[in-house]
Amino acid sequence: MSEQEQIILDTVDRFLAREVAPVAQALEREDVYPHELVEKMKALGLFGATIGEAYGGLGLPASTYVKIVERVSAVWMSISGIFNSHLIMGAAVEQFGTQSMKESVLPRMATGELRGGIALTEPDCGTDLQAVRTRAVRECDEYVIDGTKQWITNSVEGNILAVLVKTDPDTTPAHKGMSLILVEKHSGYRATKLKKLGYRGVDTGEVRFDGVRVPAGNLVGEQEGRGLQQILSGLALGRINVAARGVGVARAALDASVRYAQERKTFGVPIGQHQAIQIKLADMATRVEAARLLTEKAAIAYDEADRCDMEAGMAKLFATEAAVENSMEALRIHGAYGYSPDNLVERYYRDAPLLVIGEGTNEMMRLIIARQLIERNPI
Repeated sequence: MSEQEQIILDTVDRFLAREVAPVAQALEREDVYPHELVEKMKALGLFGATIGEAYGGLGLPASTYVKIVERVSAVWMSISGIFNSHLIMGAAVEQFGTQSMKESVLPRMATGELRGGIALTEPDCGTDLQAVRTRAVRECDEYVIDGTKQWITNSVEGNILAVLVKTDPDTTPAHKGMSLILVEKHSGYRATKLKKLGYRGVDTGEVRFDGVRVPAGNLVGEQEGRGLQQILSGLALGRINVAARGVGVARAALDASVRYAQERKTFGVPIGQHQAIQIKLADMATRVEAARLLTEKAAIAYDEADRCDMEAGMAKLFATEAAVENSMEALRIHGAYGYSPDNLVERYYRDAPLLVIGEGTNEMMRLIIARQLIERNPI
């Protein structure tokens, strides 16, 4: 670990201990957006973590970024989503946007003046992104957008979205008629907050576009029909982020269980001396270490500009399942206390299931891994 990376991680740890940990449980319970924390996250530079230094960001490699995300998620997973969706959008713009778009958008994203998200999912479309129905029709020098997006992070409290639309709904295959367009909130989209089992505090919304007009220059790239490829490229970073979140939640569940196993006594001894509990702790610890290594490998592949679909898929699959399994085991170890909303373990148990769904379901990750295995190993 370099000295610079250590300084960054130490700064994040202090922020989490002093600012986030004392308020996370109350904000999460009331499902309150953490405005004050967001302002402090801006000052830390988290909204520009992976945005290039040329555009005012920190330009951190993914290998450092995942260590930040793990730490954040171990304290309060929700706030990692505020900058993750934002940075997926930033990655798409930085990689595929025109130079004028990069110069206009990325510096404001890096400071957090613009807080972005990706608007992909629709009421009838999740994993099958080619089935999106939201339309963008070109009229002179504008696009007119109509449709509905759902489960969109940063749609309520943020102020810009990268929206996946159909610009040519009749083309075959469907992805050739899909484009990615930036839409700022002042253009007129309406977002309504949705209630969720976990992942509270961060805003997740339904977004309606009713004749929303944006300049034609808001198209990401110089031609229509490239939107699906553009956003899938950004999702590689997103899946690595979700994997790091899984590591964080799995680690938090393990740490809580190790402490409790030494505090709680049954039959005259700490429960950590019972083999049944020891077996659970051993499995939990092994999952955390394996998940972290897979996530770090995926981040390194991303940094080296290699195609990392398989590595990101493996990391996302294993680390998020580890979060689910560890949160369940933590609840069992804590017994009735773990079932109480006053206990952090109850939050881990509610937060973890989102991770196996978000940024592509784990069923889809398995398909991606298998297809890549065959593609990389022809006979």
